[in-house]
Amino acid sequence: MRARTAQELRPPRWWRDRKTVTRVAAASAGILLATAATAAVVLRGPTGGDPPADSYLGVFTPGAPRSYTSVQAFATATGVRPGVVVYYSGWREPFQARFAAAVTRHHGVPLVQIDPTGISLKAIASGRYDDYVRSYAASVKAFKSRVVLSFGHEMNAWWYSWGYRHVSPAVFISAWRHIVTIFRRQGVTNVTWLWTVNVADKQAHILSPGPWWPGSAYVTWVGIDGYYTQPSWTFASLFGPTIKAVRRLTLDPVLISETAAPATSAQPAKIANLYAGIRAYGLLGFIWFNAPGHQDWRLTGPASFTAFRKGARTYRPPGS
Repeated sequence: MRARTAQELRPPRWWRDRKTVTRVAAASAGILLATAATAAVVLRGPTGGDPPADSYLGVFTPGAPRSYTSVQAFATATGVRPGVVVYYSGWREPFQARFAAAVTRHHGVPLVQIDPTGISLKAIASGRYDDYVRSYAASVKAFKSRVVLSFGHEMNAWWYSWGYRHVSPAVFISAWRHIVTIFRRQGVTNVTWLWTVNVADKQAHILSPGPWWPGSAYVTWVGIDGYYTQPSWTFASLFGPTIKAVRRLTLDPVLISETAAPATSAQPAKIANLYAGIRAYGLLGFIWFNAPGHQDWRLTGPASFTAFRKGARTYRPPGS
């Protein structure tokens, strides 16, 4: 496998911008619904494609958490009910209980990626933002249903303000532990803590995640983000080295927390490879990033929808 460039490994950025999400949400939902009609011949039938109730097959769609419409459009188009639904939240933003409730009503679990853009992690660790963290914790506790929370994802890369060129691993760990500790002191027991890293690649200056590990006492699951940006890449070549590095740290369950393949003729094969990799490595599942970025990552065409549904039929979460 040739070396991955920083541009290829750097995730699409627009979805963190809530204004852009608002503009594209309706259009993306319309595209999905139109595609669902095109693919109806291969997706016809009841919920036979649904994975188990405790599925960790998930999705991010534009519009979340403003509306559940685009998530429902994805479910209609694929014939697969997402078991995990992601939204991205800026620091100081409240917990979106209304959207989380919609996810729960549709038999899914909300996953919130909290992004401390432009915020001092040292200030978080020192307690300057404790009022916000306590308020957020109280809202999650009041929600009662299960929530997956992640903070400062892809910290082993350089493109975010909390990444390794801007914040030391020690400061990141202090901030992470401080947040988890506040939740525990408030008696919040319905949170799964997801420590999310990017696939490592030295030549692209994306480091092995070990220095940022907060310790098993502060983490429930590990998330790994990575995209099939080249036709030759497989699950093993893309994710394998990082999974190996994570396994040196912990045996905690691993979720592929952001992934997709470009909307090309190769997309169905990559989807099949993704499902096969999840099975081979014994991982929880994956989150499909169904949105445009520096490439268009959305599922496109009947063959891709068929591959997604076919994989879901054979998917089983660990222990099932």
